[in-house]
Amino acid sequence: MLGINWSDVINVLKSVMPQLIAIGVVLVLAIILTFAVNKKTVKSVGTRKLIHSESWLVFLVATVIAVSMMLFGPLNTLVTSATAKKYALSDATVSAANKLAKEVQSEAVTMLKNDDSNLPLSSKKVNVFGWGSTNPVYGGTGSGSMSAQYATTSILDGMKEAGFETNADLTKLYTDYRADRPVVAMAEQDWTLPEVPAKQYTDSLVSEAKDFSDEAVVVLTRVGGEGADLPKDMKADGITYTNNSKDYEDFQKGQGFLELSQTERDMLDLVTKNFDKVTLIYNGANTFQFDFLDSYPQIRSVLWCPPAGQTGFSALGEVLAGETNPSGKTSDTFLKDLTKSPSYNNFGDFKYDNMKEFATENFEEGQTSPAFVNYVEGIYVGYKYWETADDEGAVDYDASVAFPFGYGLSYTTFDQKMGDVNYDTESGTITFDVTVTNTGDQAGKDVVEVYYNPPYTDGGIEKASTNLVAFEKTKELEPGASETVKVEFNDDDMASYDYKGAKAYVLEKGDYAVSIQSDSHTAIDSKTVNVADTITYDSDSNSHNGDQTVATNQFDEAAGDVTYLSRANHFANYAEATAAPTDFTLKEDVKKTFFNNSNYDPSQYDNDSDEMPTTGAKNGLKVGDLTGKDYDDADWDKLLDQLTFDDMDTLIANGGYGTQAIKSVGKIALTDLDGPASLNNNFTGVGSIGFPASTAFACTWNKDLAKEFGNMIGDMAHDMNASGWYAPAMNIHRNAFSGRTFEYFSEDALLSGTMASREIAGAKEKGVYSFMKHFALNDQETNRLSEVNTWSNEQAIREIYLKPFEMSVKEGGAQAVMSSFNYIGTEWAGSNTHLLNSVLRDEWGFRGFVLTDYFGGYGYMNGDRAIRGGGDVMLATTTVTNHITDHSATSVKAMRTACHNILYTAANSYHYADGQPQEELPVWQTALYVVWGVIAVLVIGLEFLTIRRYMARRKAVATVESAAEPTKTE
Repeated sequence: MLGINWSDVINVLKSVMPQLIAIGVVLVLAIILTFAVNKKTVKSVGTRKLIHSESWLVFLVATVIAVSMMLFGPLNTLVTSATAKKYALSDATVSAANKLAKEVQSEAVTMLKNDDSNLPLSSKKVNVFGWGSTNPVYGGTGSGSMSAQYATTSILDGMKEAGFETNADLTKLYTDYRADRPVVAMAEQDWTLPEVPAKQYTDSLVSEAKDFSDEAVVVLTRVGGEGADLPKDMKADGITYTNNSKDYEDFQKGQGFLELSQTERDMLDLVTKNFDKVTLIYNGANTFQFDFLDSYPQIRSVLWCPPAGQTGFSALGEVLAGETNPSGKTSDTFLKDLTKSPSYNNFGDFKYDNMKEFATENFEEGQTSPAFVNYVEGIYVGYKYWETADDEGAVDYDASVAFPFGYGLSYTTFDQKMGDVNYDTESGTITFDVTVTNTGDQAGKDVVEVYYNPPYTDGGIEKASTNLVAFEKTKELEPGASETVKVEFNDDDMASYDYKGAKAYVLEKGDYAVSIQSDSHTAIDSKTVNVADTITYDSDSNSHNGDQTVATNQFDEAAGDVTYLSRANHFANYAEATAAPTDFTLKEDVKKTFFNNSNYDPSQYDNDSDEMPTTGAKNGLKVGDLTGKDYDDADWDKLLDQLTFDDMDTLIANGGYGTQAIKSVGKIALTDLDGPASLNNNFTGVGSIGFPASTAFACTWNKDLAKEFGNMIGDMAHDMNASGWYAPAMNIHRNAFSGRTFEYFSEDALLSGTMASREIAGAKEKGVYSFMKHFALNDQETNRLSEVNTWSNEQAIREIYLKPFEMSVKEGGAQAVMSSFNYIGTEWAGSNTHLLNSVLRDEWGFRGFVLTDYFGGYGYMNGDRAIRGGGDVMLATTTVTNHITDHSATSVKAMRTACHNILYTAANSYHYADGQPQEELPVWQTALYVVWGVIAVLVIGLEFLTIRRYMARRKAVATVESAAEPTKTE
């Protein structure tokens, strides 16, 4: 669940300031009248009391009116959400969700090493070392955090469930040392890694541990979260870290968060000195720097256990016990030195030195100014670089890579045989069979990984030599059993994007090596597919991957003045291209294209030829009448004609965690919930079961599990009365230090897109729309609210960073999108028409609405700017710059289009599946009407009593005066 941040509080106060000022003014006037109207100024007691009473009655009425204006105005969304009915999961859903979560983690646990068949553990008594064993990583922080209302299964709980007895003295040592994990949150981060110093392990404790069992398990953990990337240098300014000992530093200058601390190294020294059979469990989403394993031959087994959700550690216990055979494969490449990643020097904090006039402020960074990040590595991300560089002789692969992409061991062995490849040149379909046989003595699952190596011309279109193109996971195979897996993909899946020459996708002629592999580095078998003639996908009739309009350059400006890594001459420009930035000045001609709220004027973009759309018509249509109808059905225009300007502004501007009710078209309020691995209602505090992290799903390589998870999200959404899910997140693991790695799937676009599209399709089957996010190139947290300009060439943008989103639209049927905070080049992603219109809608055929990321304003987010560039809804719960202030025909046309997109998605959600639903009046409004009634009666009564008393006083005064007059005598 997300917490409250002060910027939101300030924005709320700003939004209601006019009403608060009005209340204050009336209060001051009432006080002034109370003191000013006295015996000296007004002789009549009745008149004085009347004025006093009336002034305070006026204050009461004015306060009620002002408060009502606040509640029905800027506070409407917040109050409605906070007072909404609390829906909870049924017992049946909880049980089914927990069962599925455990199944997912059972296939996510990845065995990286198992010398001498050290696993499964041979003894039911186990010494579990490492503070992380008592504080494992279940998920991440920020929007990806889990609900605390459900019980969680810890690592030690999972081992106990699997029949293990763990050393209680070690557990007590860790819990006594520190009970809670240091906080890594959006606004603040404590990167301390609690670990008991080696000298605190007494001789008797170690001796008793050896007597307890000769089995030792060591747990290392790392956690990340929204709002901050993991430190590349633990000694950098601003990094909060407390050493575990006063005798030494845990980290030296230049050492990063993803390598061993000195205390962890000392613990490994101690454990490996006393135990010959050690199993290391790494529990985290970010790839760890495994540069130390060769120094510890006693570490015979290594398991990667990504964040496991609320019940996933039960599966880890079963893997350790041998009840479950690990079948996970790495979703990323594990390096021995993370500083050698091509993106390392260009991942982090880089600020322009000539953009101070665009300075802004936000709750994460405080006072800040525009930043930038250069995607210098181009398409060579993760294994695509390491495998290609190895083929080019540019790296020492074995000295660089600890575990390749797609790697994972099993308790059994498998044989894969590749059948003949059939290439249908008419349809472009490539098919073949792979027969997988379990040749070992335990049941297990295997993954068929298919890669291609395209023909490459030195200095030509950039191409990696190893590219995942398809994969399938087998069912569980008993010893000796076989399964034949059918592999199918299209030849245009092997095309490359030529942004310099053809400005289109191109499938160059030549031989393509199509191979089945055990991982990205190890081929099992290979066949050749020959493309006789070069195919350029440069027309609508010959488009790439079913594009509705031809894909051509849309992001020329986003390339910027950057030198990109090239394979030419064996990566000859590696040192130049991957060096840290030295130029922090944005060129003046480019600077002129940069806009934030300080220099954006919507009227400058109005088109005089635009005609004002019809508004406020009485056509009698409701959203439910359009359910199931085509996006271009004529009835949509009739429905949209019924909307007023205020209707459209309400629907567009107030889209925080749901879309608003609009009476004129029968649009009911719909709730959207956050959380990539769960559903969390940040207002009611109700959440769903937390599943393993997205990285864990990628490690399963199991499409069916992803689809089942989407179905389960749908079931949980029904229980919680939610229509939309702010997930899945499918940004790329560009660098190991990304804070939100756990929310994203992989370094590979195809693996990411496959898992994401299946999740979306599963939720859609239940009538729940998923917001694929963060669209796009939002691959780091640093400076995310600081107008960070992301520079990348178009080939990398399309082949790497947009590919998962493209698959989610074309294969998953995505109906909603969350755009991102960052700029692409100098254009905010949330208003980038090339991204949101030309690519998303025109090329891919997306139909639905685009929501901004959390709309705090931050000095650059702007509602009018968003809708003119293809955005539709502002994820706002307060009033900042989310409302539409320009009433021009151009603006109203954009509003109408945005509302069309919103209502189209709403009409096709499960809430409208049975026709037009009835709108329920929010609880607070019902309560307010009652309060109004009570206050009205009170005011009328008080007014009546006030006037009655005033008249009585006047009558009494008149009587006294009459009695005091002299009697006339005749």
